[in-house]
Amino acid sequence: MTYYVPRGGLPAQDELTTDRAVFTEAYAVLPRGTMRDIVTSRLPHWRDTRAWVLARPLSGFAETFSQYVVEVGPGGGSDRPDDDPRAEAVLFVVDGAPRLTVAGTDHELRPGSYALLPAGTAWSLHNDSDATATFHWIRKAYEPVDGYDTPEAFVTHEDDVAPEPMPGTDAWATQRFVDPDDVRHDLHVNIVSFEPGGSIPFPETHVMEHGLYVLEGKAVYLLNRDWVEVQAGDFMWLRAFCPQACYAGGPGRFRYLLYKDVHRHARLLP
Repeated sequence: MTYYVPRGGLPAQDELTTDRAVFTEAYAVLPRGTMRDIVTSRLPHWRDTRAWVLARPLSGFAETFSQYVVEVGPGGGSDRPDDDPRAEAVLFVVDGAPRLTVAGTDHELRPGSYALLPAGTAWSLHNDSDATATFHWIRKAYEPVDGYDTPEAFVTHEDDVAPEPMPGTDAWATQRFVDPDDVRHDLHVNIVSFEPGGSIPFPETHVMEHGLYVLEGKAVYLLNRDWVEVQAGDFMWLRAFCPQACYAGGPGRFRYLLYKDVHRHARLLP
């Protein structure tokens, strides 16, 4: 497996300023070229760490989640990563070898490692190596439901999660890290893959909000009424009901990390 990893830096003064970045009322595209040193954020209680904030709850933007790409330097990390007791998290490692501790148990992570950390989970993360470690961190305020327990924390790897082909095709598949029928979960973070020539063959329009980070390859993606070229390292946000479709032209696979909110009634009052 290959995963795009941003490295920051700054473009030279003789490069063009134009790129594919766009922010609309229905979707946004943050190309990989926007992830530079000068747009990183520092997080409280994290040492030798910087983050690219790709999405955050904001009027006219993401409503249900935040998403970061976090780079932890050698010796960096945190014993107090998130002070919000409502926050659940998914971590997906794309580079390096961070050590995740969940309820006192250590997990040595590697590219492709995936962790679900429900709200209230005690966890910490450290980079004991002499190279940087990079991971995606998706956060959501968990919405408990009477009669259902909070899901359990777990750590796995995408090698251990078989792709499930979509009906009628071998060119489009999804790796689902939790049971899609388990109503305890109010978010799904999956990996969606297309072989060259694969497509989403109709404009999907549905209630889930999406965050898509392209891990590998390139494609043409329908966002609302616009066909947009995207490639490894790009991030897309789609508001609920934004039409989407996709065509993966190759030459290699096209894969992205997908967030969506699931399994809850629509809120009728603030």
